Amino acid sequence: MLLLFETPAGFALFKVLDEGKLSKVEDLGKEFSSPDTARKVVKLKAFSKFENTSEALEAATKIIEGSTSKGLRKFLRANCDGEMLAVADSKLGNAIKDKLKIECVHNNAVMELMRGVRSQLTELISGLATQDLAPMSLGLSHSLSRYKLKFSPDKVDTMIIQAIGLLDDLDKELNTYAMRVREWYGWHFPELAKIVQDNILYAKSVKLMSSRDNAAKLDFSEILPEEVEAELKEAAVISMGSDVSDVDLMNIKELCDQVLSLAEYRAQLYDYLKNRMNTIAPNLTALVGELVGARLIAHGGSLLNLAKQPGSTVQILGAEKALFRALKTKHATPKYGLLYHASLVGQAPPKMKGKMSRSLAAKAALTIRYDALGDAQDDSMGLENRLKLEARLRNLEGKELGRSAGSAKGKPKIEAYDKDRKKEAGGLITPAKTYNPSADAVLGRTPNSTARNVEEEEPAKEAPVLSEDKKEKKKKKKRSEEVTAVPSDRNEAAEQDGEGEAKKEKKKKKKHLSESDGVQNDDEGGKKKKKRKHAEAEQDDEETPSKKKEKKKKKKTED
Repeated sequence: MLLLFETPAGFALFKVLDEGKLSKVEDLGKEFSSPDTARKVVKLKAFSKFENTSEALEAATKIIEGSTSKGLRKFLRANCDGEMLAVADSKLGNAIKDKLKIECVHNNAVMELMRGVRSQLTELISGLATQDLAPMSLGLSHSLSRYKLKFSPDKVDTMIIQAIGLLDDLDKELNTYAMRVREWYGWHFPELAKIVQDNILYAKSVKLMSSRDNAAKLDFSEILPEEVEAELKEAAVISMGSDVSDVDLMNIKELCDQVLSLAEYRAQLYDYLKNRMNTIAPNLTALVGELVGARLIAHGGSLLNLAKQPGSTVQILGAEKALFRALKTKHATPKYGLLYHASLVGQAPPKMKGKMSRSLAAKAALTIRYDALGDAQDDSMGLENRLKLEARLRNLEGKELGRSAGSAKGKPKIEAYDKDRKKEAGGLITPAKTYNPSADAVLGRTPNSTARNVEEEEPAKEAPVLSEDKKEKKKKKKRSEEVTAVPSDRNEAAEQDGEGEAKKEKKKKKKHLSESDGVQNDDEGGKKKKKRKHAEAEQDDEETPSKKKEKKKKKKTED
């Protein structure tokens, strides 16, 4: 029996001297306790040395995959003459048997034999020292790790994480510096801040103009449009800003240089980030854009970590604080995080942003996994998914329009035929209602009311008496029905007689006759009132309570 053993230096083929010891697996480890006892069990028959690291890497990867390399097949054909071969991997044994027709064996005894050979490897193979074997093993393991992970310097997403972080910092610093320039130069030329809105153009204008007195002599055509330039020159003449020294203007111009240099570096950094994103994650870039894709990778830690996340996590990535606050307070969870800034979500109507972000997150999760673990370097998958999402967006917008125009399900509402409906636009389904005058409530007139109108046409002297009667009548209704109107009339006559006597004492005898005539008129009015009150009392007994209310309303309206 022969034993195939792989080393970092090459393939070794050992001859098993005593196969009977393989039956005792438990005692096999003791046979390799020393080099002398190990030489009694196995003996080196042949050794195939690797010429370079690439050959060693190829052979190692082939063995891991369960196949044989070209050098291994040539080595076995030359040294295996119909003998059984012990191997460390059953897949490798099957491959050798299929290709070379060599019987292979793999069991616990073979694994224990391999363990013993590994412990005494430097003693069994002459010329292979321990100090040489260690660096060879380390180098081969590093090469094998790079190959298994498909390591490539172009796939390093750390550069993207650093670039997007630096880009955000530059935006903050650039904004701070630009606002400082506006505030500083505003003391000298405050009108310029409203004329030139862009920060970069503002800094260029200040650097070129320096003092506002030079504005009329300079040409701003390379920086500003003609209309803005004319407005700037007009404002410079009538500016209400204060004068500043040349030293102050020099420092302001240096700050403008800093703003312009930061803006230029930011543009270069953005181009670099765009190129790196197209190289590392082309499909994700085609789907959501460079900035959103880079922020997703930076938030996830790496492209590989982001590929392990499901679509639901990608959807709310960046809104963790809102998510946990909603779960704590039992409110609605957020529908989107960093994906809100994607163009597809921005194009969707407000009511459809949640659906669009969910669809975009599902497609983004697929493209991230394809970019992280796939071999292709094109962006075909991202472009295809983007077209699908755009079609879905149009579909959602069409459903929304249909729902607002028709029924709740987005279909036009089918109405039943009605002969009363007009054919013109805006016709009514039911006929228009006409005015019904018979439904009006008309207040009828009674004989008592006509008699009352006649009495009201009497001389103006009876007017105060009628008003007093109404007050008394209201008081009588609150009292019992047995109260009559006679006592009140007598009291009124007595009061009027008392007033007449007081006037007689003050006035002369000539007015005595006129006062007596007034008393007689009052007595006649009292008799008429008594008759009217008796008639009303009889009518109230006959009328129902509802008619009494109507009568009260009539009296109020007539008064």
